[in-house]
Amino acid sequence: MFSAIPPAHYASGYASFFTCLVVIGMVVVVVGEIAAMMGCSIGIKLGVTAITFVAIGTSLPDTFASKIAAQESKYADSAIGNITGSNAVNVFLGLGLPWIISASYSNSIDEPYTIEAEGLTFSVILYLCFSTTCIITLIARRCIVKGELGGSNGGRWATFGFFVSMWVLYVALSACDQYGLIDTF
Repeated sequence: MFSAIPPAHYASGYASFFTCLVVIGMVVVVVGEIAAMMGCSIGIKLGVTAITFVAIGTSLPDTFASKIAAQESKYADSAIGNITGSNAVNVFLGLGLPWIISASYSNSIDEPYTIEAEGLTFSVILYLCFSTTCIITLIARRCIVKGELGGSNGGRWATFGFFVSMWVLYVALSACDQYGLIDTF
């Protein structure tokens, strides 16, 4: 599919940009369907599939891009900006765009638009708490180590372990909420 994208010099890059958006949209649909089928076949709820397989699939390429940006710049600002910007796009477009389309369609046929959140409130609050903790950690590293990703090997590995453990805890708590193992909102 990506071989159909016109070269970047056509139409000042606009043809390439918009064709990329369409192709990426098609890939997202395919990835979403494959993840849903995989979760269904192994008996995982859709919400848990979304916070694991789909999230990894959409964020892993950005992680590698951020790694390269961090290695090639004196400061990690571009790497941090890349990964946080990517996640913001995933959240705002991934939630906002389908909501706008669905709400507009429901409005056009004079029906109210309602959807069950099924754990979204807890997951978003948990995400906000953990992301705030990550930002505070990065600010503390900037003040103490004079760089978000620098410092001694021990400090870097400790921060890495802390961030990974927060992701594992987020997935575990969100999954427990999805399966009704913890009482939330």
